[in-house]
Amino acid sequence: MRLHICAVGRLRAGPEQVLIEDYLARAERTGRALGFSSCTLHQIDERKGGGKAGEAALLRKALPSGATTCALDERGRVLDSVEFAALLGKWRDEGRGDLAFLIGGADGLARDLRTEAEATLSLGKMVWPHMLARVMLCEQIYRATTILAGLPYHRV
Repeated sequence: MRLHICAVGRLRAGPEQVLIEDYLARAERTGRALGFSSCTLHQIDERKGGGKAGEAALLRKALPSGATTCALDERGRVLDSVEFAALLGKWRDEGRGDLAFLIGGADGLARDLRTEAEATLSLGKMVWPHMLARVMLCEQIYRATTILAGLPYHRV
């Protein structure tokens, strides 16, 4: 299964980008043996968007055809890391080819894009800047691969 993070806004060089690249590289190394072949970040230029509706249209264009979509939104379901890993494993075991995580801009995702998603997840009750949400998602993807692989990175 190929993992995609489709996010509004472009990261500048800096600590967030370094962390994202590191966690995605780790996730790919660990996940390859588990059936997760790649993890790619697709950045959408919010200046071309025209508000939430415009950003949603651009996010839809970035989605691989037939991808399972998972929206990140503060109103979504809160999972712990083990539950998140189990969800990724379930989708992989069902033979899903592509899984795309959707992260909106500063104002979040358009309602229709959230309702179209197969799942809507929250990173917790606190609201996070969308650039940090990417870092947190990438770390959780890496953590999920280590949980599924039985590695000691995740400690209970």
